[in-house]
Amino acid sequence: MAEDSLIPKHGGYRKLKSFHVAQLCYDVTVRFCDRYIEKRSRTHDQMVQAARSGVQNIAEGSEVSATSKKMELKLTQVARASLEELRLDYEDFLRHRSLPFWPDTDPRRRALVAQRCASAEEVAAWVKEQHGRNGQDGLKRPTYPELASNAAHVLIGVACVLLDRQIATQAAAFEEEGGFTERLYRIRSARRQGPSRP
Repeated sequence: MAEDSLIPKHGGYRKLKSFHVAQLCYDVTVRFCDRYIEKRSRTHDQMVQAARSGVQNIAEGSEVSATSKKMELKLTQVARASLEELRLDYEDFLRHRSLPFWPDTDPRRRALVAQRCASAEEVAAWVKEQHGRNGQDGLKRPTYPELASNAAHVLIGVACVLLDRQIATQAAAFEEEGGFTERLYRIRSARRQGPSRP
């Protein structure tokens, strides 16, 4: 940032890894809900809206960062909270249907993350591939709802980790540099003093 720039460069959310993964979670959730949740139910709407909130608040926070670092931090935290709510919805889906929840040690978690899916279609293809395999340790083959909900849960976890790091970075920058008011004060003070003489 230039020393005399009151409105620094801002936006750029489309380059954020957190934005891309949150958007993937949204697309996966829309697809999941249309297949496994009654469309007229409140749960369908809440899950889709929570996923959308995760994406939109990252973008809004990025755009508002020029004039309010505090609001940027707040909106990023809202995005994180929305995705946590969505993660719990997937856990509820599994629990209410007595479907297995993959523990952290389940190799399918690492396999999905390593796949680096860029679209809901790629996630769906991975789920289909997993369904075609035999069940873990000789158990019965997992159902599509089990695979799809656990896969979504894994992806949301990745988004949450990225947002936790982003929030920590934003908080540190805000603490060190302050916000718009502090920047305005510094610029006004520098202009009052005028150019330094040799």
